Order: sequence, then C-alpha cells, then structure tokens
Amino acid sequence: MKSGKAAAIPLAFMMTLAGLWEPAAVSAQPVMPGDEWAIVDTHEWPVIVSATTETIIDSGARPEYVRWLLNTAIHELGYTEGPNNLTKYGAWAGDPNAEWCAEFLCWCVDQVDQAHGTELLRNTYPLYGSQNVGRDWFIRRGRFIYRKGYCPGWGYQWLPGENALMKKNDYIPRPGDWMFFSYNTAGDTEHVALVEYAARDSEGNVIVHVIEGNNPSSVQRNRFYLDNSQVLGFGTPTRVAGTTMRSGNQGEAVLWLQQGLNALGFLSGQHLTGTFSGNTKAAVSAFQATMPGKAANGIADMATQEEMVRRLALQELSTLDNWLVEE
Repeated sequence: MKSGKAAAIPLAFMMTLAGLWEPAAVSAQPVMPGDEWAIVDTHEWPVIVSATTETIIDSGARPEYVRWLLNTAIHELGYTEGPNNLTKYGAWAGDPNAEWCAEFLCWCVDQVDQAHGTELLRNTYPLYGSQNVGRDWFIRRGRFIYRKGYCPGWGYQWLPGENALMKKNDYIPRPGDWMFFSYNTAGDTEHVALVEYAARDSEGNVIVHVIEGNNPSSVQRNRFYLDNSQVLGFGTPTRVAGTTMRSGNQGEAVLWLQQGLNALGFLSGQHLTGTFSGNTKAAVSAFQATMPGKAANGIADMATQEEMVRRLALQELSTLDNWLVEE
C-alpha cells in the first residue's frame, strides 16, 4: 500500500545512485611481439605491458584520484618485506607483521588523501585487514561485482543498459578497481590487488593487469586471466552494476532502494533505515503489483529496480518546480 507522497529525487542524484554509466569501449592500441617492453599511455598514466600481443581495453573516463592511486602504487614497486612479514604498510595499519596485501592498498589510498586532500579511505575504498571485511564493505555499498554475476545472500547482478543478467566474466575490470581472490569453495577472500588495466590477448581472452603486495613478499606487477577460477570479484570505486536485493540485506544500496520507494509513495520516511526489513519487502511487493505481469514477491530484482528508476525519471521530468530557474 502506498504511504504518503514524498518529494521527488533529483534526476542527476537518482542516476548517480543507480549507477548509469556508459560501457567501456575497446582501444585500438595493440602491443606487438618483438618489443621487450612497451610503454602505453591510454589513461593519462603509463602502464607497462609485456611482449605479448595484447590490446588495451579502454575503460573510458576515470576519476582523477584513480591516476593518483595508481601512481602511488607504481612508486612502491620493488618494496620487499623484512623478517616475519615486517612492512611499513602493516606498521601503518597497526600490525607490523600482518599479511599485508590489503594493508598495502589501504596505505596507498591514505597517501593519496594526504597528498591531495581527498577523503577516499573509508568512503571510496575500505580500511581493513581481515578476511572478507573489504568484500563485505563493497557489497553493502552496491559496489562489489562477482565475476560469476551472482552475489550470495543478495542475488543476480546486471550491467546498466544490457537488458540481461550478467553472465560469468561479463564485467571487465577498470583501473582503480580492487580485485579479490578466493582459494576455497566458501568464497572467503584470501588476497586483493589493485587493477592497473585490462587487455585482450590475440585470442580475445581478457587479461587483468594488477599491482599487488604480499605475493609472495614484495610489491609487484602481475597479470591474471579474467576466467581464473580464483578471481572472486571486484570492488569498484563507483557503482557500475545493479544487484538484486531481498529481506535481510543491509547497506547504502538498500537505502537507495528505500529512497526510491519513498519518493514514489510506497514507503514512509521512518523506514529509510538501510535495512531490508518487512516494511521494505511490503513496499517492494506493492510497487511490483503496479507492474503488469510482474509477480509481487517482494524481491527487488533487475526488472523492479529498472522500473523504479524509470518512474523516478518520469516524476522528475513532470515536476514543474524542477524547471524553474532562480535569478
């Protein structure tokens, strides 16, 4: 049942939360055999690719802080741990002898914040050092993309504008993403690396180039095929995919859903909690009941979320006050 009229969400704000970005295009800059190393500048920062035929995948425009972050990580290449995993990254995080892959990435983000006055740590990227914490931090914000396109406990994922659910390996990681690895069937995170860029080999396979710490004992570049079974997924600095939501889910992604339902009059303001509770499920069901042919099951799947975004856009365009210009 609808529960009172609410103010319209501005269209730009709504689209930002929805994650409506254009898909990346493929660059036509191959790296040919015979070059021992080649410097390729495709994102306004230098990346080094090995002497195999690879074509850089253009990620499109990236935030300026991604360049800063990659440059920070590049300057750490070659750093090697001391006895018993001793590193400056672990010391910075409070545990000098930590297994330091996550600590290295968090330290790099902090260096960017200090140098440029940004506030990326804890906002754009997590501060963590324990198993699964970074993954779950991105999930709550709607910014973790599973390589197989399915988020356990939540549901299927999709890329905006594709009109279909994601399949395995559909998402091509972009510079600045964090690439998470799992070495067990439970999907626990065991390692994390910073994506520098992605490329295709001569057979069309996607290769992800990363900068990583603690593998095995230094900061180094590495490369992984996207279809590597140990690649769990990617934490993204901005929202680039949609994720199904259901009872029990929590976080900023759920709050975005609740705000949309509130703006359309299906959920009262007191229930904007960021927790998908019974009230949110009832609101989703009531909204689905207005969608022809849609089962009202209370699960906010792709069709439900995209219809909500469509109606919010129509509401924004039809609100006279949004067209008034103040002098």
